[in-house]
Amino acid sequence: MLTATSNRNQKTSKKRPPGALAAAICAAIAACASSTGAAAQAPAKDAIPALASISFAWLAMGADWRDPPPGSGHGPIKQDPAYPFHGNLDGPGQVTLRFGDTKDPVLKPWAAAQMRASSEEVQSGKRAVPFTAQGRCYPGGVPGQLLYPAEPFYFIQTPKEVWMIWQRDHLVRRIFLTAAHSEDVKPSWFGESIGHYENGDTLVVDTIGLSTQNSFIDNFRTPHSTKEHVVERFKVAADGKTLEAQVTVDDPDAFNEPLHLRQGWRKVDNLLLETACAENNGDYFHQNLFPIPEADKPDF
Repeated sequence: MLTATSNRNQKTSKKRPPGALAAAICAAIAACASSTGAAAQAPAKDAIPALASISFAWLAMGADWRDPPPGSGHGPIKQDPAYPFHGNLDGPGQVTLRFGDTKDPVLKPWAAAQMRASSEEVQSGKRAVPFTAQGRCYPGGVPGQLLYPAEPFYFIQTPKEVWMIWQRDHLVRRIFLTAAHSEDVKPSWFGESIGHYENGDTLVVDTIGLSTQNSFIDNFRTPHSTKEHVVERFKVAADGKTLEAQVTVDDPDAFNEPLHLRQGWRKVDNLLLETACAENNGDYFHQNLFPIPEADKPDF
């Protein structure tokens, strides 16, 4: 199993018996629920949003970035107009594939060329389906992981860290509640994320140190460089039923200006299940799918 975590203060953990992870998560969330309940009695400036619970999770409202509020700046990369997109939610009809608009002037030449090459693999018939991170058992990176729509994700909130845990492959992203990044950040799938709360309803996350191989901004396979800097603002709606993220991606080596993106989730009643991508993801129909990751040697 491929595990993705943030790279700050990591330690190798011993293997746990089946169910131990779920039990630990439930215990941590229960403790968090107790602490956030107490915080709710404090003045608003000291409150924190109730992102974590043992009784609900967050399910993404689609697999594409939404446009940002007017005046925010350049929005997300869109579908190539030469290849109109038709998805499952667009009514009856053949589902098509995602090909990004490589003529968008925000893209640096190398980024546009890489996207074209990826699209041409499919358009030429070399592959039947283009690469998607978690479709082929890879972590989605930052902020691309936020677009995974099929299974929910969960928060754990503690005084020093916030964890985001995706049911798919049990991917864990750690957000450290501190004011500064480490002096030396080694690139990793989820980079180094630091954060703080604002206004009692928002978690602000700042991320650097993101690896680039098989890591993309979106499902159009928009690449980024090692200079990528992402700021996310997760805000819970007043009624508590939805969550929204306003995301800014600043990468002077990949984009001519920052990208401003938006994603939303709805609250769902969903206990944490264990699902493993690689257990049933072979190329059974000989479509030359992008290979799933394989270890060079066993870890046991």
